[in-house]
Amino acid sequence: MSEFKSEFMRTMFERGFIHQTSDNTGLDELFSTEMVTAYIGFDPTASSLHVGSLIQIMMLHWLQKAGHRPVALMGGGTGMVGDPSFKDEARKLMTTDTIQSNIDGIKQVFANYLDFGEGSKDALMLNNAEWLLPLNYLEFLRDYGQHFSVNRMLAFDSVKQRLDREQSLSFLEFNYMILQAYDFVELNRRYGVRLQMGGSDQWGNIINGIDLGHRTGTPQLYALTTPLLTTASGAKMGKSLNGAIWLNKDLLSAYDFWQFWRNVDDADVNRFLKLYTTLPLDEIDRVANGDINEAKKRLATEVTAMLHGRSAAEEAADTARSTFETGALDLSLHTVTLNHAELANGIGIQAALVLAGLANSNGEARRHVKSGAVRVNDALIEDERLNLGDNALLPEGVLKLSVGKKRHALLKPV
Repeated sequence: MSEFKSEFMRTMFERGFIHQTSDNTGLDELFSTEMVTAYIGFDPTASSLHVGSLIQIMMLHWLQKAGHRPVALMGGGTGMVGDPSFKDEARKLMTTDTIQSNIDGIKQVFANYLDFGEGSKDALMLNNAEWLLPLNYLEFLRDYGQHFSVNRMLAFDSVKQRLDREQSLSFLEFNYMILQAYDFVELNRRYGVRLQMGGSDQWGNIINGIDLGHRTGTPQLYALTTPLLTTASGAKMGKSLNGAIWLNKDLLSAYDFWQFWRNVDDADVNRFLKLYTTLPLDEIDRVANGDINEAKKRLATEVTAMLHGRSAAEEAADTARSTFETGALDLSLHTVTLNHAELANGIGIQAALVLAGLANSNGEARRHVKSGAVRVNDALIEDERLNLGDNALLPEGVLKLSVGKKRHALLKPV
């Protein structure tokens, strides 16, 4: 459906966010006539979300920009169970302290995308532990268990795939979809939430919530899911050769975040500009149809500016420009410190690459050297047993390590 009347649904459609909705016409009418409160749930499985969650955060951003109220729901309660959707095995159970610590870390990101406050359209950040932890199990079974068909739940793809592969699905995990359905109903009762959004892998869980709402007397609830997002090469968004692309700056610097977007596949640039920036569509067309390297830099700078601020994004762009285009040493490159004595005694090139975060292991570092990818102070290194000492320091008092043309770090003795 391309002729959406409401600003939010039109934006979602034109920028490529919509994979499936429970009722296109009904949802469009709702957004055209009311201020809608909608939510997305986030699992606190780590102290930071990674870039795979950014599409969901952008949906909440556009929702508020269109005059509606976004809710970011932290899974403090459901996180004690773990979402089994499309997982090969059970998640490791976390303590309440770990969950709370993760939630505290995740919260840092949202203020960059949403306006929080006390107004009717101000964003809310909630924790489902608020209503899930006090539940009386027998009362919950009596009041809500009757509304769930095990036959139907077994037919959901997220469950069926586990069973087809003869992989264990515990009763604990099986409860997750019931709890998520209950979240939707409880959010409607407490905050007037009418829409749940999420990735396409959440479709069955969201529909469960709509059905439960129908059976327990809520107003009509709705679902909207995004496509399962992969890069042009088929890789899942959020991962790179060096691990997860975290959103928290204490886990990934603004410069490294900028570099991730600078290095995306050419075929992804136009799509990513629509999904991850707020540039107008006509400007995106102009940028994407121009010089592809300049388009990638614009993508990297705009996405980084939303997360880390405009000044940090422009600094990252300037660092990349001076490093890659002029060959100058930029002291704002990712820097790792080591003890003076450690360098004086000599540090092996393999250990140095691991310390700098340019290799995950000595074995990987050794392979980088053998493939001719490693440089120290821009000089090619061919000896995998090379020791680096004080005499390797540049006049600036640092040692520059490089793997390939785009990955650099500085070692600085202190």
